[in-house]
Amino acid sequence: MDTNELRNGYKRAFPNGGEPRFFYAPGRVNLIGEHIDYNGGYVFPCALTLGTYAAIAKRDDNIMRLFSANIKPLITVSTDNLEYNPEHRWANNPKAVTKLLMDMGHTLGGFDLYVWGNLPSNAGLSSSASINVLVAFALNTIYETGLDPIEIALLCQRAENEYLGVNCGIMDQFASAMGKKNHAILLNCNTLKYQYVPLELGDYRLILANTNKPRALIDSKYNERRAECEYALEILKKATDIQNLCEIDFEKFTEHSKKAFGEDTIKEGMTSASLSAEAIAFNRACHAISENDRVKTAVQALSKGDISTFGKLMTASHNSLRDFYEVTGAELDALVQAASDFKEMIGSRMTGAGFGGCTVSIVHKDKIEDFIKKVGQQYTKSSGLVADFYVAEVDDGAREIY
Repeated sequence: MDTNELRNGYKRAFPNGGEPRFFYAPGRVNLIGEHIDYNGGYVFPCALTLGTYAAIAKRDDNIMRLFSANIKPLITVSTDNLEYNPEHRWANNPKAVTKLLMDMGHTLGGFDLYVWGNLPSNAGLSSSASINVLVAFALNTIYETGLDPIEIALLCQRAENEYLGVNCGIMDQFASAMGKKNHAILLNCNTLKYQYVPLELGDYRLILANTNKPRALIDSKYNERRAECEYALEILKKATDIQNLCEIDFEKFTEHSKKAFGEDTIKEGMTSASLSAEAIAFNRACHAISENDRVKTAVQALSKGDISTFGKLMTASHNSLRDFYEVTGAELDALVQAASDFKEMIGSRMTGAGFGGCTVSIVHKDKIEDFIKKVGQQYTKSSGLVADFYVAEVDDGAREIY
């Protein structure tokens, strides 16, 4: 979307509004490193050329008029009353960001906000983080609040945690605010230490595929997995002094597990279908610790231009999320299996929290249409659902556009 389209949409929504400025914040895909951010591990996201656009103009009063071209109707609120309202749906995101900025002592007035996005909602590509970062970046710019991009990311994480009630980490907001074109971000979510890594895919492209499965279980299962990892950490502390699962590599985990979990529990976790709480915890730790090792190996492979190894690690990540973490589900597994049957695809995995949402695959640029057709047909045959596909490039983070 260009600025003329944004201006026209803004003028239709607000015929008497002021002259707007224009902003964009991307969604993100996590290439590898899933469900380990809260275990002290590394994530490896990149910002996408899919995201949310805004046209925004100050007002002379304290009224906020909020219009989404994707989710109507117009929502009108006052900066004097920014409490959460479930009927306001998406508009609670800009309300949250505005309230937190004001709570920090920044003086904000009213504004007219028009947004349009091309990110599928509830698909694991961080549409909510994109909106929050977009609004925070826009308000930071037009009201000159002086926040840097990392401070914006942290503010938006607070908006999710404290206002919207979503117990998320920092990855989504960080990637949207700090993305860099043609680079992924190696990020430690505990320390916020990060490194830009060139994402040079040569003749290959990132293809995102949305299962279009409703994700009803996501919040409860997410909290359940976190609790299981905390239990695994408690057990491992019998054998080693660690504060997070990902402080040790898989070799050390194998060494300490015999003492901490016991050989019977390890055998149960590897072979049994009906598991004790200890065996489940062992399996969750298996994924978290091996996944952190995979991230490090994947970054090394990319630095050598070894896309093939990177792709194999993506597929191994999915298999671990399926077998040890149990967050994939039939639809994501069907999409990855269909992708794996395609010869010119070198890596595919679920991305995001799981139980529906999206996969990300690396596919040869000359075979993209064939991939979409064949994988789509096979997925529909397996699941009865129709997948949506997106060809995405790697983009910069939030910014004003002209």
